[in-house]
Amino acid sequence: MNRIKKAGLLTRLIEELRNNGSWCGETHVQKATFFAQELTKIPLGFDFILYKHGPFSFDLRDELTALRADGLLKLETQWPYGPRISPTQQSEYIKSLYPMTLRKYKTAVSFVTDQLSDKGVIELERLATAFYVSRLEEETSFDERAMRLTSLKPHISREDAREAIQAITEIAEIAQNTVLSTHPV
Repeated sequence: MNRIKKAGLLTRLIEELRNNGSWCGETHVQKATFFAQELTKIPLGFDFILYKHGPFSFDLRDELTALRADGLLKLETQWPYGPRISPTQQSEYIKSLYPMTLRKYKTAVSFVTDQLSDKGVIELERLATAFYVSRLEEETSFDERAMRLTSLKPHISREDAREAIQAITEIAEIAQNTVLSTHPV
């Protein structure tokens, strides 16, 4: 996917996160993009690794910085909290260039934002790491995946890990039955 289409999708994702009540800091955008790409198969092309707070893409961080430099995103400082990411009016023009692409992935973007907008960073870390682990170890039991999650993230309790594995399994099943039928890979 070319950079301008990707910019249109990212700004739409951020816009929908905010419209659904998300704080929309970088962690929120990182996790929402991870789910958009890996769960709903939007071909954004970012490489994610397991990092401090779950799946993280340095490429995405660079792209968000570039989109700020291009005037398509801005940071809104909210003292005493961290900054929120917001699309600018200029992003509307970029989105208008690719109506078919935005329409193709509308259901996927809406699904991700509906699932994640009300989550805080702690819950996002658990869910995203649970999905990361589940993708790598899909043939293992819930308990084995929960053990793996807690071994990677010792601050997550076994009970919270099991709940995250269960929740992400249900979310992935819904995505498979609804979202992926709108844009098969």
